[in-house]
Amino acid sequence: MHQIYPNNFEHKIGFDRIRELVGIKCISDLGKKQIEKIRFLNDPDMIRQLLRETFEFLCINRQETFPLGHFTDISESLEKIKVEGTHFTVEEVHEIRKSLDTVKGILTFFRGKKKELYPNLARICERVKFYPFVTDRIDKILTKNGKMKDNASRELVQIRQEISRKHTSVVKVLDNILKALRTEGFVDKDAEISIRNGRPVIPVNASDKRKIKGIIHDESATGKTSFIEPANVVELNNEIKELEYAERREIIRILVLLTNDLRPYREDLLLSNDFLGNIDFIRAKALHAEMIGGDLPELSENQIISWKDAVHPLLLLSHRKENKEVVPLTIDLNQQQRILLISGPNAGGKSVCLKTVGLLQYMLQCGLLVPMDETSQAGIFNKIFIDIGDEQSIENDLSTYSSHLMNLKYFIRHAGPSTLLLIDEFGTGTEPVLGGAIAEAVLDNLNNKQVYGIITTHYSNLKHFASTAEGIVNGAMLFDMQRMQPLFKLEAGQPGSSYAIEIARNIGLPEDVIKDASGRMGEDQLQFDRHLREIIRDKRYWEMKRDNIRKAEKKLQQVLEKYTQELELTETTTKEIIDKAKEEAEEILSQANKKIEKTIREIKEAQAEKERTRKAREELGTIQKNIGTERSSREDQLHQRIIMIREETAKVRERRRRFGQLEPSRRPAKKITDPTIRPGDFVFLKGQDQPGEVIGRKGNSVVVNFGQVSTRVDVSKLEKTTKLYFKPEIDVRGKRAEEAIQAVVELIDEAIVVETDVVRILHGKGDGILRQVIREYLKTVDIVESFHDEHIQLGGAGITIVKISAGD
Repeated sequence: MHQIYPNNFEHKIGFDRIRELVGIKCISDLGKKQIEKIRFLNDPDMIRQLLRETFEFLCINRQETFPLGHFTDISESLEKIKVEGTHFTVEEVHEIRKSLDTVKGILTFFRGKKKELYPNLARICERVKFYPFVTDRIDKILTKNGKMKDNASRELVQIRQEISRKHTSVVKVLDNILKALRTEGFVDKDAEISIRNGRPVIPVNASDKRKIKGIIHDESATGKTSFIEPANVVELNNEIKELEYAERREIIRILVLLTNDLRPYREDLLLSNDFLGNIDFIRAKALHAEMIGGDLPELSENQIISWKDAVHPLLLLSHRKENKEVVPLTIDLNQQQRILLISGPNAGGKSVCLKTVGLLQYMLQCGLLVPMDETSQAGIFNKIFIDIGDEQSIENDLSTYSSHLMNLKYFIRHAGPSTLLLIDEFGTGTEPVLGGAIAEAVLDNLNNKQVYGIITTHYSNLKHFASTAEGIVNGAMLFDMQRMQPLFKLEAGQPGSSYAIEIARNIGLPEDVIKDASGRMGEDQLQFDRHLREIIRDKRYWEMKRDNIRKAEKKLQQVLEKYTQELELTETTTKEIIDKAKEEAEEILSQANKKIEKTIREIKEAQAEKERTRKAREELGTIQKNIGTERSSREDQLHQRIIMIREETAKVRERRRRFGQLEPSRRPAKKITDPTIRPGDFVFLKGQDQPGEVIGRKGNSVVVNFGQVSTRVDVSKLEKTTKLYFKPEIDVRGKRAEEAIQAVVELIDEAIVVETDVVRILHGKGDGILRQVIREYLKTVDIVESFHDEHIQLGGAGITIVKISAGD
């Protein structure tokens, strides 16, 4: 017995295409191997773990820069060295070293706070062991570019030094011989030393080749030039060749020693290799989820489908290319309503609805995030059986209807309470009365087995049966009678009409034929179908009314929010005016007190001088009068302002009273963005190439000096940079591959000069060809340490971030 039926289940629901799309997101063969292992699961804990891992990586893609590095399969190299005496090649050692760098980067990423943010991914990292001894041991013999170091051993140093000396001697001797032969006219004036069969040779005129002692290694295609190794250097070259053999033997000896040292770590290295494959696989699932709008619904261990705004991912991608919208599916299956019987017009979306449920449930139980609202509830089924499409078989002598019956026989034998059935066009393929009767009997049997399912049909007897049977509910695919077109929207609660008569009339079938068909249907059937359409029409009318009410309420809420903000503003303004008035009054009193104190002091000092005393008293009186006048004026102004504000406040309150006392929503306080931009920093205005210097900042308002001009700019429009005259990014969109590569070469050269270790290449997404060409080139550049996609919110796969090594 199979959990999934039939054998071509994945092809029927389109999951084989989902596998391909996830595989495309992998960056290595390690990850693609994991794609092949995707399988249907019914263990809730395992499913929950896989979904949470993918969801955490989805969050990383949206918020973090993940350390993508070198994902290469090193398992074959590690399997090879199980046997004593075998050894790695230099290239294999270099691949292992780069792979371990990637492992280290990922393990480091999930330390500290990241461990708490992404606990499920962090648990995967706990099983991986990283040994610094392994990388240190490799670094002793290899350069960062993967070449054997001269000082990998004392013997290798001596051999390479001797080879270098011999090469120098050969070059000197050949230069002298070449000069002499030019003088004698045996070679052309522009002739240069060449290499043939790994030996240095001189191109000599074929007519003079007997005049020069040496070994002829080759001749030109025309036969006019012979390439001769002079006898004077033959012995030297032989010695060099022997030294090269000695160098090769020494390198093998070094590799054997290294392999012996690393062999005890082979199992842990294999585990690290599998770890990289798993990380690549999870990342690919997260990228796929991002592409289709996948999310993590609430997972239940019981059998339940309570989905909101679910969409078929393949249909979504197809419609997106054509700028078309997909009508989302909202559906509920539970213990009370286990089977949904969907009816409605042809091409109205019944089959799409059924396939959406099958594909999304299968994806979910394979550990893939699904495109539906995060508040949806999804259960776990032990089995999923499907009967879709034409299974006619010439080889087995089965008709279409017979193949459907074979499937139904399998369902009856093996379905149970934890089975999800998906049956399309139930009962069709044979005489309607008999087919309908058999379908009703099968439906009753399956319902008694407490199965869950989605079933599509046109048969009226099944609609009647569903309306009375416990556990089964009718559903309709809605149809617009005015436009005579399907709405592709599922409505549970009542059966749907096939609209056969209306559709026939709309496409132009003769009216007399339509009338004849209506007469043959019988009055009962006509009345049933008419009442069904009226119910659907009335329900749609009241739903539209309800939607209009909701829109009106939303608009009312917005108006109330506006009035509330106005009220808060006036209240704040009143407080500010009163506070300011108090400050001004205190300042006036302070100044007045100072003048009064000065006048009193002058009176005391004048003592018996009546004239001075009189003048001082008059001045004191004037001060007191002015204080009173100014205070009165200030109070009048304040009083007028407060009256005006209160009038405005009363107006706002009256508006609120008219629209009802709904509580307005509160907006969060505005936060200062990018607090790292400070005076003295160099910045670019987004979209511009001219650098500027920050000379002041208050909140989000930044004063920047661009050349001789200073301007005030919102901080969100600025990008910080550490290099004033070098912009570490280029835009190669629209360029040909050769032009783009040249631009990348120049960018990296300039980055080396100004000692910038990270640059950005904007190549766009498109078909991904330009991105692939650029990345293939970056792999060949020794100083490029790594490269990866930009953060998803900053461009994602349309931008490549390149990290440049500081050198050996």
